[in-house]
Amino acid sequence: MNLKLSIVPVVFLLFGTSVYAQYRISGQQGTNPITVAAPFLGFAPDSRGSAMGDAGVATSSDVFSVHWNNAKLAFVENDMGISLSYSPWLGNIVDDMSLNYLTFYKKIDRIQAFGTTLRYFDLGEIYLTDISGVPQGIENPKEMAVDATYSRLLGDRFSTGLTMRFVWSNLAGNITGAPSARPGTSLAFDLGGLYRLPLVIKGMDSEWSAGAHISNIGQKITYSNEEFEDFIPGNLRLGTAFTTNVDPYNSFTFALDFNKLMVPTPPIYQKDADGNFVVDNNGDYVIESGKNPDRPFISGTFGSFTDAPGGFREELSEVSISTGIEYWYQHSFAIRMGYFYETKEKGDRKYFTTGLGFRYQIFGIDFSYLIPQQQNNPLADTLRLSLIFNFAQDEEALTF
Repeated sequence: MNLKLSIVPVVFLLFGTSVYAQYRISGQQGTNPITVAAPFLGFAPDSRGSAMGDAGVATSSDVFSVHWNNAKLAFVENDMGISLSYSPWLGNIVDDMSLNYLTFYKKIDRIQAFGTTLRYFDLGEIYLTDISGVPQGIENPKEMAVDATYSRLLGDRFSTGLTMRFVWSNLAGNITGAPSARPGTSLAFDLGGLYRLPLVIKGMDSEWSAGAHISNIGQKITYSNEEFEDFIPGNLRLGTAFTTNVDPYNSFTFALDFNKLMVPTPPIYQKDADGNFVVDNNGDYVIESGKNPDRPFISGTFGSFTDAPGGFREELSEVSISTGIEYWYQHSFAIRMGYFYETKEKGDRKYFTTGLGFRYQIFGIDFSYLIPQQQNNPLADTLRLSLIFNFAQDEEALTF
């Protein structure tokens, strides 16, 4: 990535990490986006879910279940699986940024399963200069998350899952001109639940499912000291899916997800008659409406449902919608399509997605492609490729 930066905080702002003061003071008119540290934790890592508009909390279980809903892992049919996903990130802007995802699962017995994942985000090379434009070297910021998951059936139709995660985010690298900068770390957890109901509709075997998943609930990250801490992208995902087997060869799945960040909403700050921000005796900006976002982890996370300065209407605008459809032929070939919607106030991401999937014995491959609704969108032409290996307990052909 051929970028010239003069100060380290610009690095944080460039890649979506939270620099709250910047957004509180200089947000565009009519917008109030929520910003977080380590946003890569929320990126869809696999080709199947991303091809369905980033929907997946209640779809069928697979090797990528941990990201979408860890409770799905208990329903997985195969004994063991492993997959590697790769996606060049912001490929229309830079040529060396990528998201990489390695995941593995193993059934413990009929009702229990274990999974582990490694998520690695490479931000590419950054060419640094000081204020005078003198070169200060090259850095390669990186972020990583490692987690372990336990999932268990609590009956024939319901399951739950728990994930523990370690997050490491090094945006400053070894920059000598920023001695106070350091990698940020966090410990977080995910908690999920899934309900599945078999149905027979007009002679066709079908299934309705509903899921809920709370992810990345963990301690705030700091890149310098405890005075400047940022929330990681805690998220609540609710959704449903309906699958119907038209005949022994053809099946369809329809999925719908709703997402809301469990992160404080930036407030509106008071201005004087000249349009300047009002400060108190401590030098802090005076809040006109909303709540102070620099709150402790617990109150900030669970108070995020009632802190928007625009009230309930703005809280609703923070909910993004993902919808997708998946078609399988003989459990061997899949076609997927989807749509993702986010309000203009909260980021204005709107895009269509599509993808293909193939399965042959133990091997599978998925591919997805993102098509933004707006022109000149940095996410345009985002590709994801996933390689999958599933192993059954016996030598019979695998089913997806």
